[in-house]
Amino acid sequence: MNLTKHWAAHLDDYAIDLAWSDDGTRLAAASAAGSLSVFATLDGAKLHVLPGHEGGTNCLAWQPGSLLLATGGQDGAVKFWDTAAGQHSATAELGLDWVEHLAWRPQAPAGGTSTVFAAAGKNLAVLRADGSIAHRFKPAPKTISALAAQPAGGCMAVAYFGGVCLWDTDDFVAQKEFPYGNGIHALVWSPDNKWLVSGNQDPSVHLWIPEQDVELHMSGYESKVKHLSFDRGSHWLATSGGREVCVWDCSGAGPEGREPAMLPHEAPICAVAFQKTHSLLASASNDGVVQLWSPDRKQPLRATVKMPAAATKLVWSPDDRYLAIGSEQGIVYVLKCEA
Repeated sequence: MNLTKHWAAHLDDYAIDLAWSDDGTRLAAASAAGSLSVFATLDGAKLHVLPGHEGGTNCLAWQPGSLLLATGGQDGAVKFWDTAAGQHSATAELGLDWVEHLAWRPQAPAGGTSTVFAAAGKNLAVLRADGSIAHRFKPAPKTISALAAQPAGGCMAVAYFGGVCLWDTDDFVAQKEFPYGNGIHALVWSPDNKWLVSGNQDPSVHLWIPEQDVELHMSGYESKVKHLSFDRGSHWLATSGGREVCVWDCSGAGPEGREPAMLPHEAPICAVAFQKTHSLLASASNDGVVQLWSPDRKQPLRATVKMPAAATKLVWSPDDRYLAIGSEQGIVYVLKCEA
């Protein structure tokens, strides 16, 4: 397995977020300084540089199945960008708090339009692509720290210090609430909709099966767990929280009582990402090392590359041919993955 440089591009500050469009033709990168860059996957050509948000951009998310990009910023706004034309198309003003989390509903309701959930401080709003507000929720007990859209589209998981709430994406009522007595840094659903997992400040990983009211708790990490990723089959769960990627077997009844696979780095893990349609896992550590793994192999390490700076984000292209790496130096690297 080889990782080779496809192209690289410079931003005006470190890469705070990174995402591919659904069709794989574009890569969007948000700079901490606020600007947005949209690159062509084929050759790295910079298609557009957009102004983003005054004070800084925090997050970005592509509308499913389109070239519309939503961004959240320190100005308390969500902005929408038509990346085909390279134009700003709409703005939703949410208040004074930074917009730090965005998540599109995976499927639009029958006869309806796509909506994006946006979190700013304790407040959560549902926005249409034209910038209008479809719904505002009651404030969360504490600052919202993570959002995760259920792959089936039925609910949005919203985390804050003290728990997680599942909000129905059709009528916006609370389906379930799961108390958790600590801070939550990351939240992810398994692709089969079975598991909802949080990475926590304590440090630990907590797992729920919402349909069965089952909870599991995995502790013993060296540091806060800020990064989570499921493989395409919902079998393997990769987690950060130390100098090793801890990979849990979530098949059947789940990981409780099972020994995890430990995939070593020489520095703390700063990102993990499973491929979307295949089984390779990419992991990055603070010393700039990026590694590829096959967790189910006896010898799991497949490739290693050394980058000039630590990764801020790892994102696979929709067809898994390319791995995009955002870095602390403000350089975006796109590597080609080949057997």
